[in-house]
Amino acid sequence: MTLPLEEQLILWRRELHQHPELSGKETATTGRLLGWLNNIGLTPLPYSLNTGLVVEIGHRGPLIALRADIDALPIEETTALPFASRQPGVMHACGHDIHTSVMLGAARLLKAREADLPGRVRILFQPAEETFVGAKALIDAGVLEGVQAIFGMHNAPELPVGTFATRGGAFYANVDRFVIRLTGKGAHAARPQEGIDTIVVAGQTIGALQTLASRRYSPLASVVVSVTRIAGGNTWNVLPQQVELEGTVRTHDNAIRATLPEAMRQIIHGIAAASGATAELVWQPGPPALVNTPRWAEFASRVAADNGYRVQISEPQMGGEDFALYLQKVPGTFVSIGSGSDEGLHHPGFNPDERLIYPAACYFARLAEEALTDLAH
Repeated sequence: MTLPLEEQLILWRRELHQHPELSGKETATTGRLLGWLNNIGLTPLPYSLNTGLVVEIGHRGPLIALRADIDALPIEETTALPFASRQPGVMHACGHDIHTSVMLGAARLLKAREADLPGRVRILFQPAEETFVGAKALIDAGVLEGVQAIFGMHNAPELPVGTFATRGGAFYANVDRFVIRLTGKGAHAARPQEGIDTIVVAGQTIGALQTLASRRYSPLASVVVSVTRIAGGNTWNVLPQQVELEGTVRTHDNAIRATLPEAMRQIIHGIAAASGATAELVWQPGPPALVNTPRWAEFASRVAADNGYRVQISEPQMGGEDFALYLQKVPGTFVSIGSGSDEGLHHPGFNPDERLIYPAACYFARLAEEALTDLAH
């Protein structure tokens, strides 16, 4: 007996949740998607992809794309749900299982109306969003060829179910990673004058880096500098010769982004030199800011309101999304849909409300059809 779509989508989501896979290793996930999509009557397009897949619905006319991400995170789940992750140390703590289920639902709804569609819908089940390489892999494989607009979503645990938010222009931030290596001189902790204390240099460096946001740039600019890892020393009575700091910088402004590496070097080299230490900055640029096309952001919001969502204009987000790479190639928009979790994204207790899945699937099916109608005229 065929289950109602709402129940089927929840079952698919729970199966995905129980069997999470890390970025670039989504082999079993891809296999599950292949089976489910085949049952809907869809066959993947022949792109050269290691994991993930792409299907298309419709026969002729304009072409738009919908995107879901399928990878999980290296986090040990603590929800104690009956369908909690069975993979030790791996969890869908960002809700990609939700996003995938939504787009599976949209695929089924669109397939049922395929004969009446005024164009084609290409649905991307993208791997490796968390490592920011999945979108580039799909783009390099050619999945955007002919696409005239693209749409995607992220669940928003801070918003209640039934709430929709997006904005035109810059939405998610540029994402850059840094490593700072401080080198001094090791010594006995009881005789610090004989060494160069990299722990003290590290502490001063962490504090000074915060002046980038508070003093170097306008307080109206969006700049976040977060040191997230400190590694140094291996015992209690020795001053370590080297300390390593790692973290991330976020901003929406490309002009500011371009100046940040040199601004950080000035700070870390100056503090290190004052103590007789040396400093090295390794800068690893990540995905760019996600910039929504204003026309499609307004269009998506209107369709959401027509579909019963409480629509908001979102504040800019400091998180990162490799969906930004698609938007550098074709117009479109990325949206937030409320998931009402007590714990936030990337938390081991993250537990989004599954009631968002079916309405979101209906929304994306309708959005796709209305976007095609708009492009056809």
